[in-house]
Amino acid sequence: MSDEYPYKRRPVLHWVALLSFIIGGSSFGAWQAMVHPDTPLSPEWNPLQPLVITQPVTALTPWKLRRALGDDKTCLAALDTGATASRQPDLVEGAECSIAPRVTLRAAAGAQIAPVHTRCQTALRLAMWTEHGLQPAAREIFGQDIAQIEHFSSYACRAIRTTSASTGRMSTHATADAIDISGFELADGTRISLLRDWEGSDQKSAFLRRANTTACKWFRVTLGPEYNSLHADHFHLQHTGFGLCR
Repeated sequence: MSDEYPYKRRPVLHWVALLSFIIGGSSFGAWQAMVHPDTPLSPEWNPLQPLVITQPVTALTPWKLRRALGDDKTCLAALDTGATASRQPDLVEGAECSIAPRVTLRAAAGAQIAPVHTRCQTALRLAMWTEHGLQPAAREIFGQDIAQIEHFSSYACRAIRTTSASTGRMSTHATADAIDISGFELADGTRISLLRDWEGSDQKSAFLRRANTTACKWFRVTLGPEYNSLHADHFHLQHTGFGLCR
């Protein structure tokens, strides 16, 4: 007996074929929506578009940031979208001390920074924090922008320090994977210091605590005055790590 209606004998295969066609069509349509020059999809929501520091934060931003942090060229390109930084020759001072890729960071999200040599990845995290954490907090609390970010540098070929003694293990500063932020200056010249202004109930204290909280979103490790006495005067902000917010 011939199979006049073979689809009646193999319904599962036909349903699989139909579902594949629908999914394939949807995927093709989604791809066209992303690559078409007149796509209605905004860049910050388009996974094919690279990270831009100044764009609004979306559910895709963490993924775009990870992609930028994982590739040196992509990191450098992203840094150019919201920071003032110049590429420098990589620095190598031995097996445990180096900066690669090395940049000199001078500004981020409109805030000036005394030139600091650091890794692109550390600079990119700092720029994202400034754009989406510091500046919004300053506008809300003070009604003005942060004009200057003050720091204790990023690179230092040294071991980790503790309140008791050196651990013998190298610090993340030895590879410029961290930067120490000591304070800020507002557009009107008002200065905010972690050492002087952390404690209290005024606007400066509120801003510093907001800065601490938002830094935890953009850095893998954030250590501040409540961590230990060694951090009484600065935030230790780290690109690498297992996720610590103190």
